Amino acid sequence: MTTARQRVTELRDALRHHAHRYYVLDDPEASDAEYDALMRELVALEEANPGLVTPDSPTQRVGATPSDAFSAATHLSRMFSLDNAESTEDLKAWEARIVRQLGHPPSGYACELKIDGLAVSLTYREGRYERGATRGDGVTGEDVTANLRTLSQVPLVMLGRGHPAVVEVRGEVYMPERAFAELNRAQADAGDRLFVNPRNAAAGAVRQKDPGVTASRRLALWVYQLGALEGEPRFASHSESLAWLRDRGFPVNPASRRFDDLAGVIDYVRDAERRRHDVGYQTDGVVVKIDSLAEQAEVGFTAKSPRWAIAYKFPPEEQTTRLVDIRINVGRTGAATPYAVLEPVFVGGATITNATLHNQDEVARRDIRIGDTVVVRRAGDVIPEVVRPVLSLRTGGEKVWKMPTKCPWCGNRIERREGEAVARCMGGYACPGRVREYLTHFAGRSAMDIEHLGFMTVAMLADEKLISDPADIFTLTPAAFTGREGWGDTSIQNLMRAIDAARDRPLARLLTGLGIPLIGTTVARVLARRFRSLESLMTATEEELSEIDGIGPEIARSVREWSTEAENIRLAGKLAAAGVRLADPETAGADSGLLSGLTLVVTGTLSGFSREGAKLAVEERGGRVTSSVSARTDAVVAGEDPGGSKLTKAAKLGVPVIDEALFGRLLTEGPSVLH
Repeated sequence: MTTARQRVTELRDALRHHAHRYYVLDDPEASDAEYDALMRELVALEEANPGLVTPDSPTQRVGATPSDAFSAATHLSRMFSLDNAESTEDLKAWEARIVRQLGHPPSGYACELKIDGLAVSLTYREGRYERGATRGDGVTGEDVTANLRTLSQVPLVMLGRGHPAVVEVRGEVYMPERAFAELNRAQADAGDRLFVNPRNAAAGAVRQKDPGVTASRRLALWVYQLGALEGEPRFASHSESLAWLRDRGFPVNPASRRFDDLAGVIDYVRDAERRRHDVGYQTDGVVVKIDSLAEQAEVGFTAKSPRWAIAYKFPPEEQTTRLVDIRINVGRTGAATPYAVLEPVFVGGATITNATLHNQDEVARRDIRIGDTVVVRRAGDVIPEVVRPVLSLRTGGEKVWKMPTKCPWCGNRIERREGEAVARCMGGYACPGRVREYLTHFAGRSAMDIEHLGFMTVAMLADEKLISDPADIFTLTPAAFTGREGWGDTSIQNLMRAIDAARDRPLARLLTGLGIPLIGTTVARVLARRFRSLESLMTATEEELSEIDGIGPEIARSVREWSTEAENIRLAGKLAAAGVRLADPETAGADSGLLSGLTLVVTGTLSGFSREGAKLAVEERGGRVTSSVSARTDAVVAGEDPGGSKLTKAAKLGVPVIDEALFGRLLTEGPSVLH
């Protein structure tokens, strides 16, 4: 039987190993949840056996040993780590401990999103940026002054007058999700290794020897705490100090809030968890602090963490499991893509049995094998993916996977043509797998938006030869569903109404749904604005297509090839015969350049437009709609329940905010209504 002493030794060795790989090598083997579970077990064993506690135990440390790639930087005041809470009961227990110390509940709490990035400290002397450092072990970090200087959010000189002699500011460097996606696309195009997640990408970018590489990675920063402070001013509360930091030019997260009691904190935590995938960057929890600095001082610290703060951790979105098999799926364009069959694992709030592997090159690049223990990630509505294999757990029995030569759906050959990134089934629309995906895409929300016609229904209809192309969908009658399990009169009528409504969709949606290679939603809108009808598009020459701004030679060639195929000419005729609208009516203001050069952001719910409809209306008039507010934004259109962060940033930048009524005038009268 393993003794407590033996288990403590095992846990310490494992935690040191994983901390080294995570903090120093930027190449983790264990998920956050697994690391936290090991740490909790060690903490419990040491609490039950105080004689086993040693100064070098991972429980007595704040972070990891700094890398020797940078010179050491000693913090002016220690950067502590935080204890964790994983439930509302943990938060209540934390408050109960505070009440026992203070003799009363705290006078208020400050709540901040816990950013999944790299903790840093910034030191200013007489208001000027002097040094930047990583947290390291909490006492000593790495000197990354030059690298942090490249971040546009790091003030080189504090705003205002009368600066303290010395001020140390704590913050979190992170990589926005859009920047991370663009970085990995560039890595893939260059044939380089993909980054595991935005957190590791940010950590790697900050710890580059060349600051120019750091600057190219589009990092961002939120500051969350004052550290050391020499001189005036003095503050009564944490929230007061954050307001001062904001006034001095530091980026303070507008999602931060103050609450009088724990009930408000719990509501904030629940709301933050619901919205965690709406903010544009990764968050893994909420940090809760006593707001009063006097009460913080009274409560004090343990050897490892402040008693006055706790980190509520969201459920883990990465876990490890065994990869049982690798199979392929045939997509709507015939692309054969591998996916992983997994031993069931609960991650990101759901049990996962399958996960994407992206493409065959990525399987080879990551050296993912059948039988591997792998890290699986699921975040919100994002498709689960296999992040990497855990190489240290290989037994030698794992099998290298290769793309099969025959399609498992139709038996036709699978080929990868020279210059193409993916292999394809050569069976065309004779392949049942391809037809299912094609028709599901056509009915999907980004295309014809036929509600109640999901993948399972499409698969059922295709298997029974009731539909084989998009036009067949519009010939379906209630008889196709009557008597089937789960299909009552109401369900059938709802689907019939949805199909009928889809006959009158804008041309851009139809073009998106038809699955023309290289034509996504953005290019479809460009083509619809230019040609106004499917017939005009299909008769356009390659030269005419290439002359359109945003349409390159490859897209022009793809559209022309699709338009001349007999099967697609026949499909256009069938769609017309089924009563599907194949042309857009002329719209007042459309193509007139009325909003040319104008950039808008739409937030909240509009009564007269869907989000897509509002975007299309602006683009038809030559304007642009972007997802985030910047200095280049001309106006923010705010409907009901608008995003608070967008309005806050608009106010900060002086960008006008307009309501739906003024937006309607803008579409007919032009930019003059903004002045």
